[in-house]
Order: sequence, then C-alpha cells, then structure tokens
Amino acid sequence: MAPHPPPELDPHPGYSAEMPATPRPIVLVGAGGIVRDAHLPAYAKAGFEVASITDLVPERARELAGRYDIGAVHESVADAVRSAPADAVYDVALPPEAHVEVLEQLPDGAAVLLQKPLGNHLAEGVRTREVCRRKGLVAAVNTQLRFAPYVVAARELIAAGTIGELYDMEVRISVRTPWEMFPYVLDLDRLEINMHSVHYLDLVRSFLGDPTGVHAVTVRHPEKSHANSRSDIALSYGERPIRVVVSTNHDHHYGPRHEESFVKWEGTRGAVRAQLGLLLDYPRGGEDSLELVTDDRLDDGWRPVPFEGSWFPDAFIGSMAVVQRFLEGSILSLPTGVEDVFRTMAVVEAAYTDAARGGTPPPYDQ
Repeated sequence: MAPHPPPELDPHPGYSAEMPATPRPIVLVGAGGIVRDAHLPAYAKAGFEVASITDLVPERARELAGRYDIGAVHESVADAVRSAPADAVYDVALPPEAHVEVLEQLPDGAAVLLQKPLGNHLAEGVRTREVCRRKGLVAAVNTQLRFAPYVVAARELIAAGTIGELYDMEVRISVRTPWEMFPYVLDLDRLEINMHSVHYLDLVRSFLGDPTGVHAVTVRHPEKSHANSRSDIALSYGERPIRVVVSTNHDHHYGPRHEESFVKWEGTRGAVRAQLGLLLDYPRGGEDSLELVTDDRLDDGWRPVPFEGSWFPDAFIGSMAVVQRFLEGSILSLPTGVEDVFRTMAVVEAAYTDAARGGTPPPYDQ
C-alpha cells in the first residue's frame, strides 16, 4: 500500500472557495464589533440571509438590523430560538465564557458556528465540547484564517506540488496591536496565544495536522498591565524534517518600516509568502499580497499570485459556507468542527504549559 500523502498535499475539500447550493438562514447571537466589521459584511457579500439578530444591548442589534435589512431583532436568545426558522444556522459571535449558556438554549441537533477561541483555558473548551456532544449539535468554530483568500490560493499551490516537499512554515507578526479596542481582553490572565496566535496555530494544523510537541515562550510588556503580548512557539512533527515557528510581537510601535505580518511556506522546489495586510496599521490595514518563487524560475524572483478579497470580510464567508456545505451534504465532513478545533485549543494549552516551565536550564556546572 502506498503511503498516505502529507496533509498539505491532500487538503480537505471544504477548504475550496465553493459556496453552498442551498444556503440556510442565519440567526446571529451577538452584535459586537466583529459582527459589524466582518460577519455582516461577509454575509451581505455572499448573499446569505440573516433572519434575525439578538444582543444584550438591543440598540446595537437594532442599528445593525437597520443597516443590513435584517428581518427581526430579539430581546433574548430564547426569543430568537422560538422564532428561528427550523433550518437556521446559529452564528454565536460571543466570547468563550458565554458559549455554554447560549448553547444550552439551542434546540438539540441545531447547527451552530461559534466564535474562536473555544476557551481562555482548556477547561472551558472541554465544557463547550461536552454540551455540543450531549445536545448533538452540528457545531463548528469560526477559524476563519483557514479561508482567507490568499490562504486558499496558497493551499492550492502547495497541494499541486508547486513548491515540492514542504520543509518550513513560518508565521511572523511584528505590529502594534491596539488591544484597547477590545476592552474585555485587558483583564484576561492569558492574552496573546489564546486570542491571537490561536489563528496561526490553527492555520498550521489545517495544513500539517496535529503536532507531536509544542515549545513556547510568551511574555508581557514591562510597562503594560495586560497579560502576555509577545510569543515564540515552535511545533514538532515527530520525525518529519520540518520547522514550524509562530513568532508574534504585538508591542512594535516604531512605525511601518519594519512591521511584519506574513505566513511563509518553503519547499524543496520553491516558496510561497502571504502578507496579512489586515494586521498592518490595524484596523485600517495595509496591503495584502501573495508571492511565489520556484527553482525553475529563480531569475524571475518572487512573482505575484492573483487572488480576490481579504481576511476581513471574505474569510468569514468561507467559515459559514463550509458549515452550510456540510449541512447540505456537498462535503462529507466538517473540517472546522468543535472536535477538530478543540485540538487547536490543546496546542494553545501546551504552549502556555511549556512557557510556564521556563525551558531547559543549560548544564553550566558540568
């Protein structure tokens, strides 16, 4: 029997940019900034119907309903559930500490898309997973970076063997992140990995599968009161000769010249580099790009690869579309299901655990 190809050469069919043939109506739970800036613009662009919206601040929900022609605004999750279409997909765009309470109110067997992360600590993810299992929910997580247009294009190139055998995957972020735009995160005891690097760890898993080991350093800024804001995370893949590194610095406030925001894949015959423009001068964002270099055309250098769209809002179309495609049966499994993304949270937990150990002391006295 021939060996199974590595996962990046055999990607899940849900990672294509295809749309569902029979979209279902969406019930939005939450009307915060991410819904305003990403979910609703994405659904409008895709032509998805948003049947209703609810939020703890009804005025916020009413404002968005008026802007996006949403049919109903509800005062509570219970009201939204009572009035929901039988085939609705519940889009729960809330912090992880609110997941369980909302999930308990959904009908057994309902389809739901949760916001990442599944928890600030692994125990919260365990509770969320337990509720999803007990209620038989078709539950996915909005790990939308998997569906960013430049990632979709890069995945196609890599799966086609364009850059040969993958031996290096690097994510590097060095930007000023305005955490103050998200006040609720400022009091968390964990910040960077569970709120930001979770995107990149999840992206790595979507290409390479589950790592066998996690090595990490994560630290806070000496003059800021919030938790960790800079991390280096290295992932091991058993005997496979591949280097995987996620390096983030959210405290770089020295201007655009040396800001960095990219994912790079290197292989035995070439390399692909995606620039994540959204994080440059966030929330305005900088330029997105995707470039390819191959050994057979080294004199041509890095060549642009065309794609359409950006992380916000287009990747949010993919997150919802893959759930709907699974529900209609056009794909047979759900790559972003809670059971899968729980494994991303396990990698996050391992990174915090390893960082707390402080590394291996050098044998200075030998």
